[in-house]
Amino acid sequence: MQETFDMIKKFLEDNKLRLAEGTLKNYGYTLNSFFVYMQKDYKTIRTKDVREWIAKLMNDGLKAISIEYKLACLKSFYSYLLDEELISKNPVAKLALPRKGNALPYYLEEEQLQKLRELVKDDPLERAIVETMYVTGVRASELIEIKLSDINWETRKIDINGKGEKERTVLFTNECELRIKKYLNNRCDNSPYLFLGKKGKPMDRFLLNYYYKKFSKKLGFKVTPNTMRHTFAAHLAIKGMPLQYIQTLLGHDNPETTRIYAKLFAHVRKKIYDRYI
Repeated sequence: MQETFDMIKKFLEDNKLRLAEGTLKNYGYTLNSFFVYMQKDYKTIRTKDVREWIAKLMNDGLKAISIEYKLACLKSFYSYLLDEELISKNPVAKLALPRKGNALPYYLEEEQLQKLRELVKDDPLERAIVETMYVTGVRASELIEIKLSDINWETRKIDINGKGEKERTVLFTNECELRIKKYLNNRCDNSPYLFLGKKGKPMDRFLLNYYYKKFSKKLGFKVTPNTMRHTFAAHLAIKGMPLQYIQTLLGHDNPETTRIYAKLFAHVRKKIYDRYI
């Protein structure tokens, strides 16, 4: 690895006259971060390694324009190595970011999900919200409309009145049941709604979004109500659930939405494949 870091210094030194001081600092930070993350020498980096790094940046919530900048930095470095005849093949030469219209839904990796759970473990309301959104895949608008009467505790199912007044049933786990009941045991009210906000009123979108902004700030990575829905779908795909079943649980029938989630499904299955190659 030391040879790689020395080569980064040489690259920056040789480009002092071509690049502004601020650009040089940003290039140095990006290159060092990339190789620290990969834990590989510059000579052994493959195209699939760079794709993995890009996916990580996307999952961290980094904006496309920032990722494009980092990729440009990496391309510049490897073009330099090729010109210096230090490598025979440029692993990033043909790499490009997906266009905005083809971007995959952003979801949490398992490690990020566990960090989120750990963050909210001591707050019964927040812990119940996180677990319910993760294991059911409900939309924010659907979550705040859930009533206690919609829940079948015996079968662990919740009746959801979704988009366009379309009804569906979602499932929840034993762990989710425990988290919800712990939250309910702390309540002293007669409200028919599952989740309440301030002064015993039903939870609203503003308060729900406030919680997730707070989570994001403390965790250092982006997480929103919609992130939980995407994470639900991605993790089921990783575990092998067929796409049509995931779509049913999500309440999807829009062809465009179906196309996006089909791409997500293909993406996460490809990640599993890459682990064994």
